[in-house]
Amino acid sequence: MNDPLRIGLIGLDTSHVIAFTELLNDPDHAHHVPGARIVAGFPGGSPDFHLSASRLEGYTNDLRDRFAVQIMDSPAAVADAVDLVFIESCDGRVHLDLFKQTVASGKPTFIDKPLAVTTNDAREIMRLANDAKVAVMSASSLRYYQDLLEARATFDRDNPIVGCDAFGPMSIEPTQPGLFWYGIHTVDIVMSVFGTGCAHVRTMKNDDFDVVTAVWDDGRVATIRGTRTGNGQFGVTLHGKSSSCYVDLTAVSRPGYATMLESILSALPAGKSDVPQDQMIQVVQLIEAANKSRVHSGRIEQLE
Repeated sequence: MNDPLRIGLIGLDTSHVIAFTELLNDPDHAHHVPGARIVAGFPGGSPDFHLSASRLEGYTNDLRDRFAVQIMDSPAAVADAVDLVFIESCDGRVHLDLFKQTVASGKPTFIDKPLAVTTNDAREIMRLANDAKVAVMSASSLRYYQDLLEARATFDRDNPIVGCDAFGPMSIEPTQPGLFWYGIHTVDIVMSVFGTGCAHVRTMKNDDFDVVTAVWDDGRVATIRGTRTGNGQFGVTLHGKSSSCYVDLTAVSRPGYATMLESILSALPAGKSDVPQDQMIQVVQLIEAANKSRVHSGRIEQLE
């Protein structure tokens, strides 16, 4: 039997580090994902981001004390000690800098959402990765929810998906521009369904809602509705030429984290990504354009 792959976490300020470690390291977990273990971590953290600074110590202690994860003093030290790197910092502003510190190790890397909070940073991450021949993957776990995958499979050439309406909570955090904090989830759902080719977007907003209309260059249209009223549900309606299908992404039988980890472990060790590079970049482009529209009274913004 092959030894499990060793994974190192960089940025221990998000609940994802606990969720991933429970799924990978606990063989008795109901949704255990075999084949890898979290063995090392670098805390990181962003002092100016409350949700980072306030959670960092607790998650770091939990990983060390409950799971015997070795806490190291630099991202580079973690990368050198493992087979796969997971950049987990909840602050998308620091992902490029963290990747710069680990890319020389040559280790395949998962960068948790968002890949970056500017298109320039996203492109630079991919440039560095390509130059170093390092596989990089980034995604929201919602694109891996089993019910969504099964619903997409019901459409075919005779009834292709031509529309997509996604919704979910969309809280705003001052340090994470506009929709990057929680809008990333619904945007990634849409991108997983439509793929690249988004031409322009328009965002209408008030205190409680954001509604983004995104038009693809082949005429397909998606809407992304975010709420700040306390409604925590996620969902999406897929529209085909002859039928539509609603998918509830809140009541699921298997966590999307588990399916995403399986995809990561099947792709990255082989030097591949389950999500195409241009799609990862366009998620960032779409949000950046939507952010411009929301601060310019719903002006139509072309993707750059």
